[in-house]
Amino acid sequence: MRVLLWHVHGSYTGAFVRGAHDYVLPLVPGRGPDGRGRARTFDWPAAAREVPFDRLRGEPVDVVVYQRPHEIELAREWLGRDVPGVYVEHNTPAGDVPRTRHPLAGRDDVTLVHVTHFNELFWDNGRAPTRVIEHGVPDPGHLYTGELPRAGVVVNEPVRRTRVAGTDLLPRFAARVPLDVFGMRVTGLPYGTHEDLPQHVMHAELARRRVYLHPYRWTSLGLALVEAMTLGMPVVALATTEAVEAVPPEAGVISTDVDRLVRALADFAADPERAAQAGKAARAAALARYGLDRFLTDWDRLLSDVSAGS
Repeated sequence: MRVLLWHVHGSYTGAFVRGAHDYVLPLVPGRGPDGRGRARTFDWPAAAREVPFDRLRGEPVDVVVYQRPHEIELAREWLGRDVPGVYVEHNTPAGDVPRTRHPLAGRDDVTLVHVTHFNELFWDNGRAPTRVIEHGVPDPGHLYTGELPRAGVVVNEPVRRTRVAGTDLLPRFAARVPLDVFGMRVTGLPYGTHEDLPQHVMHAELARRRVYLHPYRWTSLGLALVEAMTLGMPVVALATTEAVEAVPPEAGVISTDVDRLVRALADFAADPERAAQAGKAARAAALARYGLDRFLTDWDRLLSDVSAGS
């Protein structure tokens, strides 16, 4: 099957394109948001091909995976025809939650795929048929050493996303445990920063930190959290959105009490043996629930249904 999708979320797309299909990624001059082509900092398989947007009419696309509302019109314009499609909603609703109406709520011809059960529950999906396909991540291996008594945080644009990402909470944690922040546009924060590293380099560096901190208030789940768990890292996280489903008690500490989380972070940083044990539990839980094979099987089933018109 030939699948058209845009490179919107690097980690998610990196898992998606490891299936058994051909993946067409639009490319525009300058690699802008509507055509980034292949990722530059992720190792994607050759089956993920970038194709200039003005050549897409010659591509025998079977199904389109939309991730932003305007892509529906872009696909029609660039392909020159209507092709069956599904829409992936990566984000939690914004605004008047839980009454926020999804952009596809008035349509019943496009399946709306949520990446967490929390999202499916909290969005007003209207008439749209919905499906939940939980995240899947390639297994980077048990890379955890925890040799550095520091906490790792992964967040993109932490200044712009201050309250969403919990960046405003970081000083309370940093007062007890040194922090290293990985991601895009992290330079300038008053912590150790690692700007937009290639994924495999980030994984190796993150795994040297003793504990993973997930301070997000409002996100679907955060693939970085699942990836950190697969690395074998213990987790300290806000008990918000889907994190309460993803992190079992033996894998770390989740709570809405920030003081409790600060103490938990300090306890893990001071106790390498306990941190390593919790990290093993985190890895086992992540592989059991968010394994790549399950993720791709779920997608194969849906893509087959959509392309067949069922």
